[in-house]
Amino acid sequence: MDANTQQSKSRKITSRLAYSFGAFGHDAFYATLSTYFIMFVTSHLFDKSSGAQGTRMIAYITMIIAGLRFVELAIDPLIGNAIDNTNSRWGHFKPWIVIGGTIGSVVLALLFTTMGGLNSSNPVLYLILFAILYITMDIFYSFKDVGFWSMIPAISFDSAEREKTATYARVGSNIGANIVGIVVMPIVLMFSTKANSGQGDNRGWMVFGIVIAAVALISAIVVALGTKENDSELRKNTEKTSFKQVFKVLARNDQLMWLSLTYGIYTAGIAITNSLELYYFTYILGDASKFTLLGSLNAIIGIFAVLAFPPLAKKFSRRKVFFLAVVVMMISLILFAFAGQSLPMILTAAVLFYIPQPLIFLVVLMVLSDSVEYGQLKFGHRDESLTLSVRPLLDKLGGAISNGVVGLTAVWAGMTAGATSGDVSAHGQAIFKLMMFGVPAAMILIGTFIFFKKVKLDEKMHAEIVDELEKTWSTHLDTDETPAEVEANAKTTLYQDPVEGELLSLSDVADETFASGSMGKGFAIKPTDGRVLAPFDGEVVATFPTRHAIGLRSDTGILTLIHIGIGTVQMRGTGFVQYVEKGDHVKRGQELIEFWQPAIKKAGLDDTVMVVITNHKDMPEFKYLKDSGSSVLDSEDVLQLSNVGLPDQA
Repeated sequence: MDANTQQSKSRKITSRLAYSFGAFGHDAFYATLSTYFIMFVTSHLFDKSSGAQGTRMIAYITMIIAGLRFVELAIDPLIGNAIDNTNSRWGHFKPWIVIGGTIGSVVLALLFTTMGGLNSSNPVLYLILFAILYITMDIFYSFKDVGFWSMIPAISFDSAEREKTATYARVGSNIGANIVGIVVMPIVLMFSTKANSGQGDNRGWMVFGIVIAAVALISAIVVALGTKENDSELRKNTEKTSFKQVFKVLARNDQLMWLSLTYGIYTAGIAITNSLELYYFTYILGDASKFTLLGSLNAIIGIFAVLAFPPLAKKFSRRKVFFLAVVVMMISLILFAFAGQSLPMILTAAVLFYIPQPLIFLVVLMVLSDSVEYGQLKFGHRDESLTLSVRPLLDKLGGAISNGVVGLTAVWAGMTAGATSGDVSAHGQAIFKLMMFGVPAAMILIGTFIFFKKVKLDEKMHAEIVDELEKTWSTHLDTDETPAEVEANAKTTLYQDPVEGELLSLSDVADETFASGSMGKGFAIKPTDGRVLAPFDGEVVATFPTRHAIGLRSDTGILTLIHIGIGTVQMRGTGFVQYVEKGDHVKRGQELIEFWQPAIKKAGLDDTVMVVITNHKDMPEFKYLKDSGSSVLDSEDVLQLSNVGLPDQA
């Protein structure tokens, strides 16, 4: 291995680890904000002596949090536009990751304090400052959130490297989200001046907030130092996105709409239960320190749940994984509701409730991604960024609902102002269990019913959609050149064989669409090598999520589709690595895709590569340079073509 290769490999590993640590800190921050901050507000911001005043303040703060989260939803599209239009020496995303991480972390640490006692001495001023600080923190968190998760395509144009980076990030985020549950009570109790029946005091919670804020800030800096954005014309913003446009896309794409309704109801339900778990350990079990056990179990099991999704989805289908996960979740809620003070039963139920969550999230993410192609086929327009922006909006909507419900539940159940498990009445426990188990169960079941009745976009349907898009891809190509400009620039083009193997007549392939010539005029290859090279200098104008086909336009205006295998859309990208992206300019002989022939054969499919010129009718010359049945290398010329209106210059 030469020095450059070693350096490149080292750089990739450093980038993956830096990004993974960024995900760790990012999700530790989010878990603290969405789950544990409300616990501080309801149980530790005020003491017993505050009485009814403290209870009213908790209610006001809860309503402010929920209200501000709804307001912040309308700001998100503006945040996305600001990031898209940021051009700096450090890239689009890094400045916002660092700025958002810094301001968000500082404000989070401040929110875990009484602001110098203002919560009691001047409640009105405290509420005003709280609202200002909270919305500031939430907005800058969103800048970091959007910037961070939008960075994966900018880190690498290699699909395989992207998948590895995303996998590292998922593991990091899972550990980050769960490690907060492991350390929260140990940190709180270690730095508290009063044990307070195992709940700690304000000082302990303040230190906890500072620790999480520091981790989040450091992780943001590590991402900035350890990763590098790759610039490309493809990443330049060309379209403004408004809040109204997000809902326009949602309304016209029925599969996206029903999936969003499903996920919106579901995510609010699970957020309520997740946020109330620490309350259960504190006020029902009566030992908040045991919550660390649950955090430890979830951190370990969550990694396996994420890794288990691909084989489960392949074996049972995504829809079956979704329904199976919901069944497990319902069983866990029933067990939890009757667990009482039995720690083994509590832990079993809580872990069973957590295991399905990564699986359902990944099902939703896959269907959401597939709805991009569904909308593209249905409306002739690809709304990728708008479609993928729906999930963060729904997560925040669910968080807003959860924060409101959790705060009010704590007030109704009497789990506020320094109360202990002995202070909570039987009536309070009944209210708490109804809100922790009954309401979420109803919401999850309603979401599941909508999914069952309305969401029909599965793997098979998506494969059919992609297959249909392949047949119409060249009719949706955009170009800045007028027909006259294309004609003026036209010249004879030699078309290089993109794949090494045996040259076949297109009419002999087993795919009727290609054999009939309806896709275009061209040839086929029985491959002996798994590399697909660019046949000419040009631009990548069409890519597919399954990575089994690619569309190119030559610098002289020739449109070509290279399709690997027959029925390979069903493989959903398994065995294919794509090295370029739509919008990239490629040179003749540059590697575009690599495919693994044994994977295609293992799937029982034909690996024949079909190559077609889709605008061949506009060419006065279309000359074959090699005979069918001959062996060709990937560097040999196989066609001689001339573009629209141009006489032969050969």
